[in-house]
Amino acid sequence: QVQLVESGGGLVQPGGSLRLSCVASGMIFRIYNMYWYRQAPGKQRELVAAITTGGGTNYADSVKGRFTISRDNAKNTVYLQMSSLKPEDTAVYYCKAHRGRMYSDYWGQGTQVTVSS
Repeated sequence: QVQLVESGGGLVQPGGSLRLSCVASGMIFRIYNMYWYRQAPGKQRELVAAITTGGGTNYADSVKGRFTISRDNAKNTVYLQMSSLKPEDTAVYYCKAHRGRMYSDYWGQGTQVTVSS
């Protein structure tokens, strides 16, 4: 079965950096667009970054210039490099795989990122 497993979260001070990873299994990774979402307590889940099968990227305005999404198809992995972190980046971060409306989306279990001094 398809599995997405995130890792790399943790506690970091404001201004610090973290790199999240999401490893996929049970799927043909290279044919899926990949996304990072986040959900803060009491808030709706929001899209943070996306990367297409061709490597095109898109970012939420709140993270542009600070976060970078990338993928390694040989390792079935999507990354989110986060820099200049702010307290408002605190959330559970999830990865999602999407192939198209005719197919199911797949989600990981999430990894907690806490930005605090």
